[in-house]
Amino acid sequence: MQLTTVESSMLHAVGYNSKTHTLEVVFNSGGVYQYHDVPPEEYEGLMEAESKGRYMHEYIIDVYPWTQVG
Repeated sequence: MQLTTVESSMLHAVGYNSKTHTLEVVFNSGGVYQYHDVPPEEYEGLMEAESKGRYMHEYIIDVYPWTQVG
């Protein structure tokens, strides 16, 4: 999955697999998580959000199932 570096105090990079609807997030803390069954609109919303951390808290974290991968 190709990751894009983002400007955020919480996130370092974000990637999305449109075939599996998997969102991969690299946090500035070093943790890497994959969120599953994430619709493409949510990925687009995250990438367009002024505050990516706020978007993650409101729309992704504790909403979609996740696994820690790193």
